[in-house]
Amino acid sequence: MSNSIELETRPRGHHHDPALDPANEHTHGHLHHSARAEHHTADEPVYTVGTTAERSTMADPSPQDHVYHGESLGKPTGGPTYLQDVEKGDMSPTSRVTSSENSAEPDPKDHKFAHFYSKYRFVFHLLMFGVVTGWWVSGLVLHHDDMNWIIPFLIWLFISLRLLFFYVPIMVVTRPMHWVWNRTGPKATAYIPEKWRLPAGAALTVAVILAGSFGSKESADNTRENRAVSLFGLVVLIAGLYGTSRNRKAINWHPVIVGMLIQFLVALFVLRTEAGYDIFKFISDLARALLSFAKDGVAFLTTAEISQLGYFFFSVLPAIIFFISIVQLLYYWGTLQWFVSKAAVFFFWAMRISGAEAVVAAATPFIGQGESAMLIKPFVPHLTKAEIHQVMTSGFATIAGSVLVAYIGMGVNPQALISSCVMSIPASIATSKLRYPEEEESLTSGKIVVPDDEEHKAANFLHAFANGAWLGLKIAGMIMTTLLCIIAFVNLIDGILTWLGHYWNLNGDNELTLELILSYIFYPVAFLLGVPRGPDLLRVGRLLGIKVIVNEFAAYDLLQSDAMQAALSPRSKLIATYSLCGFGNIGSLGTQIGVLSQIAPGRSGDVSRLAISALLTGVLSTLSSASIAGLIVSDQEAFT
Repeated sequence: MSNSIELETRPRGHHHDPALDPANEHTHGHLHHSARAEHHTADEPVYTVGTTAERSTMADPSPQDHVYHGESLGKPTGGPTYLQDVEKGDMSPTSRVTSSENSAEPDPKDHKFAHFYSKYRFVFHLLMFGVVTGWWVSGLVLHHDDMNWIIPFLIWLFISLRLLFFYVPIMVVTRPMHWVWNRTGPKATAYIPEKWRLPAGAALTVAVILAGSFGSKESADNTRENRAVSLFGLVVLIAGLYGTSRNRKAINWHPVIVGMLIQFLVALFVLRTEAGYDIFKFISDLARALLSFAKDGVAFLTTAEISQLGYFFFSVLPAIIFFISIVQLLYYWGTLQWFVSKAAVFFFWAMRISGAEAVVAAATPFIGQGESAMLIKPFVPHLTKAEIHQVMTSGFATIAGSVLVAYIGMGVNPQALISSCVMSIPASIATSKLRYPEEEESLTSGKIVVPDDEEHKAANFLHAFANGAWLGLKIAGMIMTTLLCIIAFVNLIDGILTWLGHYWNLNGDNELTLELILSYIFYPVAFLLGVPRGPDLLRVGRLLGIKVIVNEFAAYDLLQSDAMQAALSPRSKLIATYSLCGFGNIGSLGTQIGVLSQIAPGRSGDVSRLAISALLTGVLSTLSSASIAGLIVSDQEAFT
């Protein structure tokens, strides 16, 4: 891994899309930040202003502003006006802009409280730090013997560091880290001949996987023999992607090796360590609490008895609506963008992918496949084919936070779902770069650019919350109607197949149905994942087939049925839970093509040609997480 990111230092030629013009790129001043903390490094994302068709604005930074390219820009014509950054809550006029109408849009966040907060932010932050510290210390004193201390400590540490970096440059942390890395990693690598560095990295990854997989004791049906089958299945998966690669000579093995290593290390942390288990259990408990709050709303609209019913309409759909409202609120406050940008920086740095790919990969588990593509909307028309493939693969490989909450409401193990989503981020990058390697020059190579977003503007947090409720209602309605139509259509096919099968004397338990056909098609896949030999292979194969042909909702619903619960062993159910955790199905294929084609009509042909490959790659990415879970988890019943 190189010790620095090679940045683009010369201006690109003129593009018709203003998001690609360096003149529009800037780093954010922030409502909460002290001027002393406004020092950005190459690892920080930059943002663009005036990159949508709704308004035409060009940035004219003042000399003290931090411009990514450091270029001197000409003065705008028509008289300067000021534009605050709505997306990040910046109330200071850091960028001069002009529009075609010689006036800037009024900023809905430019109100008295924002100015009051900006003036006395140090007092607000000090008060917040005191409250959080008091809560943590008192909890530690009162419950040091009977409650977990790791989660409260991490919450206190996160909030404290966040407040600290409003006033202290992040470089006080990153610079020592870079200093240590520059004097260790590259120097150690320098002793290895260049032609052996890649094989050495691959050997290290294999060694870590073997040690982590077979180093723990056996339990129940999680024998070393079954783990060996899961490992063999992972090898077959990688070999299959390599064998069907578009251009094996063009494969960049760095993101492939690092992606597999990160995926395994995340699984090891979550599934083998007490700290990892506690952290993800805490997140899953929050998700469960979210469901209970949604039930309170259902109880008000109906009755308390109806709110406790396990029906999909009264339990799952309200939770989806409420969750999306919360997401929109976090978007308004800038919290979601902050998390996505930090995760994107990590994958950008660690896996050497383009900025657009990093943003989408990091955002997909939070907001879903269509919405994550909207984050790079101005760049979609200019993505390389490999980047389009990666963007689509990321969408197919994992699930969105809204349906994650829905599956938890259905009774699926939350730790398994959340850890699968996290594992699938590096896995989707690794598998996509193996299946469809980069052969062109990316416009966002060496930098992360996040375009401004006109879709989430709101006058205040109540407006944002209400917009989220309306968006959640539309998404919940789409899910409900899609499920109704797809399940009805599948049963129509089953009716036709059953009628035909009667002429072959296929009756009773052996009736010819789509599920029976899929069970045998995915039988070898279930075996390669490490499902114990026996009747569980057909059962898990049936679940996999339903997931790909119908969707994961129907598959999880079947997995949670009493008959399936009683039939599957803990290991089989664990592998099935991880295998189904992705949007890799025929219905999502239409969603991806529709969203990307709408964003960039000129690339609809490329999107359609790459869609099937991206779907299969996304499915294989999710299956790789299932194989690794089968390798690592020893306490299987805790994750089923």
